[in-house]
Amino acid sequence: MINLKSLILNLKSNKGFTLLELVVVVAVLAIISVTVLTVLNPIAQFQKANDGKIKSDLAQIQRAMESYYQDTGRYPNFATGTDGKQYEIQTIADPNVGNAWGDPWTPYMDFLPKSPGYPARTYVYYSTDNGQSYYLYANLERGVYDSQACNKGNACESLSSNGIPDNQCGGTGGCNYGVASPNVNP
Repeated sequence: MINLKSLILNLKSNKGFTLLELVVVVAVLAIISVTVLTVLNPIAQFQKANDGKIKSDLAQIQRAMESYYQDTGRYPNFATGTDGKQYEIQTIADPNVGNAWGDPWTPYMDFLPKSPGYPARTYVYYSTDNGQSYYLYANLERGVYDSQACNKGNACESLSSNGIPDNQCGGTGGCNYGVASPNVNP
């Protein structure tokens, strides 16, 4: 005959996890989650993606500038800002109409890209008066960690030599990344 007491004890012991087992499992999952988040650092990943977009945008603009130079023998004119400095690309054909970031610049680009952090962060374009040189600046979010950033993530030194305030790009570090025409350094 079946022992009723041992059957009841077996059924009771197989009903589920003990509180201690659940606490241990939750603790292990928490440790794994914290470790994964620390290693991946999602904020840094977004910043890296934004910095990659900035570099790609400036490289595209640089290629368009060289095409423009091949067609006209000079780099684009520029619109004058309220402080007397020039910051945006403007067409030669109609010097009164400036092409702002996000506007089309045909036939060279479908549109002039905006910085990922626009309007708090923007690109800054400066051209010399004779149109033979240009500088294009941006703010990298992880500039201090990027070997391609100017001056170890601080503002590019060429800004002051061109009379451009280093905070025009926005963000921490100001304009800490730049590209330029082949005859000058950013």
